[in-house]
This record gives sequence, C-alpha cells and structure tokens, in this order.
Amino acid sequence: MTGFLIAFFSIYSLMHAFVYSRVSIILPESEPVRAAAVVFMALMVIAPVGIRLLERAGSCRAARVCALAGYGWLGFIFYCFWGFLLVTIAGTLCRLANLVAGFSPPLLTGPVTVICVLAAAAAINIYGYFEAGSLRVERLVLKSAKLPPRVSRVRIAQISDVHLGLLAGERRTERILRAIEAERPDILVSTGDLIDGNIEKSETVAALFSKIRPGLGKYAVTGNHEVYAGLAESIEAQKAFGFTVLRGEAKKVGNVLNIVGVDDPAAGPDEDEKTILGKVQNGLFTLLLKHRPHPSDASLGLFDLQLSGHTHYGQLFPFRYITGLFYPLQNGPYHLSNGSVLYTSRGSGSWGPPVRVLARPEVTIIDVARENGPPVKPI
Repeated sequence: MTGFLIAFFSIYSLMHAFVYSRVSIILPESEPVRAAAVVFMALMVIAPVGIRLLERAGSCRAARVCALAGYGWLGFIFYCFWGFLLVTIAGTLCRLANLVAGFSPPLLTGPVTVICVLAAAAAINIYGYFEAGSLRVERLVLKSAKLPPRVSRVRIAQISDVHLGLLAGERRTERILRAIEAERPDILVSTGDLIDGNIEKSETVAALFSKIRPGLGKYAVTGNHEVYAGLAESIEAQKAFGFTVLRGEAKKVGNVLNIVGVDDPAAGPDEDEKTILGKVQNGLFTLLLKHRPHPSDASLGLFDLQLSGHTHYGQLFPFRYITGLFYPLQNGPYHLSNGSVLYTSRGSGSWGPPVRVLARPEVTIIDVARENGPPVKPI
C-alpha cells in the first residue's frame, strides 16, 4: 500500500507540474494569481488522502464536497495531461520537419492551442460522465457436463467494482439492480469493491438489495477497496445487503454447483487457493470468485469459471494499456488451460471521477447450460 501511494502521488504530482507548465502562458502575470494556481493544484494532488481522512473522521458532508472537487478534477487533469503530451509530441515533429524539409508547419504553441486542449479535456469528461451512467448487460454462455441431470441451466449475475460510497449510493444501486432483476438470475455474485466508504442512506441501499432474492443466494468476496474503507465495516455492509461473504471458503449450493471465494490480497497474506478448491472436487460445476483477474496456475482445472473485476478496463482510455501491463486478462472471457475459464468484468460502477471513457460499466449474465441440453434463451 505504501509503495502504491508513493507511486501514485509521484506520478500525479508530475502530471500537474507538466500541465501547469503548459497552461502558464494563459495565466495573468500577477504573482498572487500564479501562486494561487500552484496552491490549488497542490491541494488537488493531496485531495484523495484528505477525502479519506475526512470520511474516517466522520465529516461525510465535507468529504463528499471534497470528493466532488478532487475526483472531478482528477478526470479533467488526466485528459489535460494526455492532450498536452500529444500536442508537445506533434509540435516537436513539426520543428523537426522545419529543420529537415525547410517548411514551416504550425508549432502548436500559444494560447489558442492551450485553450483547445482544455476545452477538449472538458468535453471528454462530459461525455465520460454519460458513458459511466450507460450500463450494459454483457452475456456469456458456457456449456458444462457438471450440472445435475435435473438442472438444464443456472443463470449467474455478476456485479463488480460498484464502489458504493461518497459519490455513489442509491441511484447507482437502483440502476444496477433494475438490470439484474430483469434477468431473473439464480445466483447474484459481487466480485469485490462493492463498498468504497461510508454510504449515505445505507438502509435504503440495503432495502434495494433485499428485493433481489435469487433462488440459490447472493455471494460476495472482498476487494482492495473494502480493505481501504475498513474491512470489518465493509463486510457488515455486504451482509446487510444480503450477501454471504466468502473469505477462503468453499460451499456446495443447493446440490447444483460449488462456489468458492477468496479474499483480496490487500486483506492479508495470499490464501492457499488450491487447497480451498480441493475441498469441493465433487463433480459439480465450480465457480471461483476472486477480485483480481490473476488466475493461479496451481488452480487451473480445479475451477470451471473464475469471475473477477478490479481493473475497470482502465476506466479512462487509454489507461487500459497501463492496467494491461499488470493484468493482461482484463476484459471479457478467457479460456485457460485444463478447461478453466476466466471472465473479467469491466466493473458496474466507477472509482474516483464518475467518468468512464471507452469502458462502459456492465452487469454480466452468465448462463451455465447442461452440455447437449436445449439452447439457452434469455428470459
């Protein structure tokens, strides 16, 4: 965690310094104005920590105001950075063309270029706000010979990375649960980061979840943000929502399938996943819930389907190429060795800025159908 924070604030500070170096040409020459701009940017850099400290101190209203400002700014500065980086690269190429070919293309410097980049960053964030609210239902059908003869199909609904907290609560929950309710799943699972802080009107959110009553139950595992928000409190909230929280546990559900859930590594030492899965090698379909999309080689063949999340598919394009360096299996189904399958959700909500760009949020519907059975039709 310490290493992550050091890396985050170092990169975030450098992004701000780079952006300031470009926007300074449109700032007044007044030293107080420039100093105020620097102070504002410094406050935005440390805002994520300030938000969490205010929240833990019980100042939820102040934390919410800071979150709206700090996380909104994060999305804006992200695209300012990429815009100015592209303009800088293009301007350098133009200078080289001038030196080599002897003609004078535009150097992409000056106030007009700066204003255009700032306007484009704002426009992308406005678009991303609406994309973040545009929930998509993704579908996956798996054939399996491991379902009991009396069961032709099991429908699993997956949510992941909802991030209920300061900026997300009742409205986000309603949108997600409406999509799930329409699909009438047999099982609802949450693959981590359902909770991300204090939830205003938590009783209302619990009441919304209580309306979803799949026949085979609701199951959840922890993600790293449950740990950051307070592990004990997060688990209690998930239980209040009606979830059975699996922490290194394996369960046989209704003599239909097995469900195994493991904690996120942020909650403590890595669990012996192979041993946990070994407890349910009974011939039934085995579902593994694991927040991070990092399949264990030792577990391959011991589970049929692993459901994960965590990466948000980058959330803000082109950040997916950074997350992909650490988690290359970050969007959709992947057929692994020994018959195991991994499905990684893009996430049902958003972290930080309520913005997603080219990474729409999703609810995932997985139909596990008996092999050689009738075709699966949506309900």
